[in-house]
Amino acid sequence: MTDLPETLIPPDVIMSTESHVENEEDSTKLNLAYEKLYEVPRTIVERFSDYVIYLDLSHNKITNLDALVHFKHLTSLIADDNPITEHCLLPPLPKLQLLWLNHCKIASLFPWVGKLKESCPNLNYLCLMGNPAAPSYLNGGTYYESLQYRLFVISQFPSLTHLDDRKVTEDQRQEAQRLYKPPFLERFVKSRNTGFGQLVHTSVTWTAVQNKLSTLLGKDRAHERNLLI
Repeated sequence: MTDLPETLIPPDVIMSTESHVENEEDSTKLNLAYEKLYEVPRTIVERFSDYVIYLDLSHNKITNLDALVHFKHLTSLIADDNPITEHCLLPPLPKLQLLWLNHCKIASLFPWVGKLKESCPNLNYLCLMGNPAAPSYLNGGTYYESLQYRLFVISQFPSLTHLDDRKVTEDQRQEAQRLYKPPFLERFVKSRNTGFGQLVHTSVTWTAVQNKLSTLLGKDRAHERNLLI
């Protein structure tokens, strides 16, 4: 096992973690919430990565999730309230079905959401509430911004059944595919004349992307169907 953080983890944390796992009916769950961690330590990876499928890293100070590459069986990851930004890319986790990154510091969807799709193509549940890149009532986002964000993310993950606090409906999926189907995106990504190609190759705010898409699509088009989000 190489390229893992060398940060030492306090013995009491290791003991409490081991006790927690042993006392759980399902020993495949590991809870490291509120442990003041800056990264996932080598000790934890070596002891638990071979069988843990549910990992809670919420309410820490983690900015890098590279060590999760060793959690081959991971299906659920909770990492709420960490200073994770769009520069934090998840390693390949093809079995991951649930990902919570609420109240982190993700400020832009591009190119982060595309990388997330590559790393976690089988997501069923995704929560990004409270991030600047996920406009909603939580951070002052307008209905239109929230709708565009929601439809775009849905278009990227065909297997998604829940996004944030709401179920993905069939109407939303159809509208997402209509607005953001691959030929549309590929055409504008490749076209430098539209300026959209530059957007996807740099980290920008969703507001900037939304403004560009508003120009390309027109606001009225997004409201052709009265979708509830």
